[in-house]
Amino acid sequence: MPFIPDGKVSLAMLDYRINPVIEENLNKNGIECIKTVRCQELYKAVDGHPDMLMLHIGGKRIVLAPNIYEALTPVLEKKGFAVTKGATWLVRNYPGNIAYNVLKVGDIAFHNLKYTDPEVRKALEEENSVMIDVRQGYTKCSVCILDERTIITSDRKISRIAEKYGIESFLIKPGGIELKGLGYGFIGGASGLISRKQIAFTGSIESLNEGRKLVDFINNKGFEIITLFNEKLTDYGSVIPLKCHSI
Repeated sequence: MPFIPDGKVSLAMLDYRINPVIEENLNKNGIECIKTVRCQELYKAVDGHPDMLMLHIGGKRIVLAPNIYEALTPVLEKKGFAVTKGATWLVRNYPGNIAYNVLKVGDIAFHNLKYTDPEVRKALEEENSVMIDVRQGYTKCSVCILDERTIITSDRKISRIAEKYGIESFLIKPGGIELKGLGYGFIGGASGLISRKQIAFTGSIESLNEGRKLVDFINNKGFEIITLFNEKLTDYGSVIPLKCHSI
């Protein structure tokens, strides 16, 4: 299942500029890291963010933006993935840069469907995903997924819509997350599940305004928090789990 691993993660996708300490700590947790390449058509702050450049449909299926298809496809195919070339060429500004930034929570996919890449929509429909239209285009950036029925976000509209579909949402205030070149980043871009019950953050969530409440919420849901870097929480475009260790 995309974003929600069945077991302990063995392979993850990261921004090519990820802090080396974060990569080292993932390696210590038994996770091999594949890094993106720079997408020169996007603005610098997000030009390597995996949640902007691709969507893991589930299993071995991945849709890649054509901008970076030639560079990343051989790497992913060596790992056993079936890679589809997206139909939408990413461009610098919104909404031309959101085609692959889809939030998939269980069997529900949230996105501004007017701008969703056609190959992504086709693949999700083949997986019998329920497609929900929202105004937010950066849906994956905006949301940290804990499980099929629990998310964390600073986006009030996504939070409200998710709860209509039976997904509990912990709403936090915007800000407090670094994204170099922009005012602030998002909680989804600063996190990723590394096992069924371990959520990793690319910095300390204690520094957020609701940090203590957020820690309590996550722990009360039965999750262990893994802090990959003991500095300010930073948006790197998500830690995207791709494979799990064999049991």
